[in-house]
Amino acid sequence: MNIHRWISHVRRPTVIIALGLGVLALSLFFVIYSRWHDRSELVSSTKDAGRTPVSVAHPRRNNAKTGLVLPANVQAFVETPIYARTDGYLKRWLVDIGSQVKAGQLLAEIETPEVDQQLAQMEAAQAQAQANLDLARTTAERWKNLLQFDGVSQQEVDQNVAAYKARQADLNAAIANVGRLKDLQSFQKVVAPFDGIITARNTDVGALITAGTTKELFRLAQTDILRVYVNVPEIYSLSMVPGVPADLRVAEFPNRTFSGKVVRTAGAILPASRTLLTEVRVPNPKGELLPGAFGEVSFHITLPHEPLIIPSSTLLFREKGTQVALVDKNQIVHLQNIVLGRDFGTSVEVISGLTEGDSIIVNPSDSISEGTSVTIEETPKVTATPK
Repeated sequence: MNIHRWISHVRRPTVIIALGLGVLALSLFFVIYSRWHDRSELVSSTKDAGRTPVSVAHPRRNNAKTGLVLPANVQAFVETPIYARTDGYLKRWLVDIGSQVKAGQLLAEIETPEVDQQLAQMEAAQAQAQANLDLARTTAERWKNLLQFDGVSQQEVDQNVAAYKARQADLNAAIANVGRLKDLQSFQKVVAPFDGIITARNTDVGALITAGTTKELFRLAQTDILRVYVNVPEIYSLSMVPGVPADLRVAEFPNRTFSGKVVRTAGAILPASRTLLTEVRVPNPKGELLPGAFGEVSFHITLPHEPLIIPSSTLLFREKGTQVALVDKNQIVHLQNIVLGRDFGTSVEVISGLTEGDSIIVNPSDSISEGTSVTIEETPKVTATPK
């Protein structure tokens, strides 16, 4: 019994010490864990505080039903400057800007005193050449008759025959010169080469006229049919085939459209703009549309896929080209190069470089760079596409 009491007496302090050590270890554990947790939260909050808050948008498909709408330049079907073909002074003009003229109609008359005198001189030279020819013919015939009676030599006959042929050539030259001067004299009358409208008059009565292209007298345009030229982005080039319907809109007629169709393309992509020059022909029988106007053409085509659009405020213009700032799942920025299509003002079309699931930073700062940590705050909607 004494031994058991002694053992019990010895164990009691040991248990107490063990319990004390356990309590002390548990207290140290909670202190260390608390400090580690507080430090982790501090690091996390510090890291979050270093992230830039951003708003993002997602690309959307363009669901516009108007097809492909592009800016266009309206030109006359035929437009040509009219120059003088003879020298002189303008005697009178009969049409002014805005005048409707027919093919062959007289536009102006030119006085050509020098040409008239040259023509009179050459007509006299022609008469002289004719007289010389008649004399040479008679002489040659006489010498041929004398040769039959051995009255002259063959050499003399040949010389007179050759002189007759020379006089014939002189007459032909004189006739050609007279014809040339008569043609120049006919250019005294300036006529319209085709039906159209006079769009410019750059001369007046008494003005010195010089043949050639130094000074334009009139400008004539055929406007009953118009050529409309459109630069179509490369992605739509395969859809631009002859016969595709197209509607033209101009500012002068905001509530009207003028129907036309594609007639031809350049057949090659312009390297500078990566576009295909396309010609649309639009009838203009009443002359309502004016050549030189700016308009919009809507092509009635079926696109193989609807293009993506993004807000214009997401674009970055850097040395590497047009970019957007994407945010990945870890909220890290990646700068992505893109190829743009049409510009709708508040939104733009993206031909390549993006997918529908991408998150794009709206209004990115100029200092944003690859690998920047950000925090997404909100996701605004993409601005509406054109009507």
